[in-house]
Amino acid sequence: MHRLHLLRHAKSSRDDGEDRERRLSRRGRDDARAVGRSLPAVLGALDLVLCSSALRTRETAELVLAGFAPLPKILFEETLYLAGPAALLRRLAQLDESAGAVLVTGHNPGLHELALALALSEGPAYRALAQGKFPTTARGSLAVEGPWSALGKARHRLTDYVTVKSLDDKE
Repeated sequence: MHRLHLLRHAKSSRDDGEDRERRLSRRGRDDARAVGRSLPAVLGALDLVLCSSALRTRETAELVLAGFAPLPKILFEETLYLAGPAALLRRLAQLDESAGAVLVTGHNPGLHELALALALSEGPAYRALAQGKFPTTARGSLAVEGPWSALGKARHRLTDYVTVKSLDDKE
């Protein structure tokens, strides 16, 4: 079984010019650090991180992954910038089977649409995902049965859906 984690970038600044080069806002940096503090214990080891080439996703990945030792392999990919669910599925289908746990750091609406398309429509995590809009720094995790190349041909159990607000509610 594989584990797929989908992470939306943290809150970015609106006044940094070109979309691709927008930096994280102060709140975004704080949120990414908060999410990152819990991730190593929750996710365990990661084999691979696929990250959009946009500056805000790169900064999010750097802050969120700071607590991982060793750091997983990170690939910054142009094709993930604003990718929709079909493009994300195509990329994930190319993964080597040795990648057991993969984190994708990207953008909405693609990540939210992909999570909804892949997840079994049951359980509290799915209900929270379906009612929300996958806000900045949200993460959804799926237990993927079968090979990466078959991703999208079946639905998978959504094991976790976490937002910064849900983390705040637990503290």
